[in-house]
Amino acid sequence: MDIREATEADLPAITGIYNSYVRHSHVTFDLEPFADRAEWFGHYGTAPHWVLVDDEVRGYATSSAWRPKPAYRSTVETSVYVAPAAVGQGLGRALYDALLTRCDEAGVHRCVAGIALPNEASVALHLACGFRPVGTFTEVGFKGRWVDVAWYERG
Repeated sequence: MDIREATEADLPAITGIYNSYVRHSHVTFDLEPFADRAEWFGHYGTAPHWVLVDDEVRGYATSSAWRPKPAYRSTVETSVYVAPAAVGQGLGRALYDALLTRCDEAGVHRCVAGIALPNEASVALHLACGFRPVGTFTEVGFKGRWVDVAWYERG
């Protein structure tokens, strides 16, 4: 499986994957599907902020600015999304491994990730990739019900 940086040509597939989670799960707090994610994509492409995809764009992983203030520049927030048909095939792990390797090589000091609960698969993935739990914010999002977010860090 080849993993590479995403291009604008990948945006329809990336948007489709993300919109599936918007419509059918609590793991993202967006409430409406996106028609266009070009503005979002414009924040990536310069180390240490990437969008990585597999060769068939069945999933993607991102590292983005965690907070806008300059002192946070060596910390990134990471995410991974896999198309429902590709879940459980090791794709999320492959994407995350590639992303975290890039982060390590770029000198990222800390990766953080928020996991909307419950999400046993995401918790297991983050633990397997070297993240550790650091706390839970309770009832911070509402998506048909109140949702807690567990925070993990690596680095």
